[in-house]
Amino acid sequence: MKLSACIVVYNGYDEALKAAQTVLHCTRRYPVTLYLVDNASPDGSGKKLEQAVADGLLAAGPGQQVVVHCRTENGGFGTGHNMILPELDSDFHFILNPDIQLTADTLSDLADWMAAHPDAVMARPSLVFPDGKPQQLPLRRCALRPMLYRQLPRLSFWKGQNDHYLMLDEDLTRPIEIEFCTGSFSGVRTSTFKAVGGFDESYFMYVEDADLTQKMRTRGKVYLVPQYTAIHAWHRAAHRDLKPALWQTGNLLKYFHKWGFKW
Repeated sequence: MKLSACIVVYNGYDEALKAAQTVLHCTRRYPVTLYLVDNASPDGSGKKLEQAVADGLLAAGPGQQVVVHCRTENGGFGTGHNMILPELDSDFHFILNPDIQLTADTLSDLADWMAAHPDAVMARPSLVFPDGKPQQLPLRRCALRPMLYRQLPRLSFWKGQNDHYLMLDEDLTRPIEIEFCTGSFSGVRTSTFKAVGGFDESYFMYVEDADLTQKMRTRGKVYLVPQYTAIHAWHRAAHRDLKPALWQTGNLLKYFHKWGFKW
């Protein structure tokens, strides 16, 4: 079985380097090609990553390959990931954020699980903060009330809607079908990912992972597989700054237009 993984980078060389190193260090059971796509980082992260490969800081092990692409313009998250679509010849592909760190052979584990479940076209593991605290991420389709609550937690009367969005009313200690697979860590069946055309590039940033999940669900099922775990720093820029929040809002409207409004 062949694996591939892609990390799209925009600034933050040190974090991206650490993420890439953990992928190479932990993924041992199957051959893996790791793609690093730099989205024209002003801080020179792309060239630094190329140098890290040349200097051996990103040393590929047996059966491993590291490919760095430096884009000349920032086309957004989805465009960066789609850049490598023509190159993919793996069985399973992993979409990873630069703030992900592996502590086990999670890529191989998820690939094995998906191979044993032919209906699975997309899956993700449990994610935890660097201190080990579990993260609660959306698992049901995007809906307006929980997303507003997550931006404005003073709307406490909608907390129940957010709990439903997080599927807290379900047993999340076992594999379970979900409707939203976060782009911070997603495993996809490569043939299906290519068949749906990858990400919709009209989403520059935010909600593109929710859109991709719905595209993948037209071809099969999407799962949370909680027995496997990875670290996710989860910077949550949209919850801190106005501009990312506006991007997220605009993309949510685009998503609702495409997939139907959910209150």
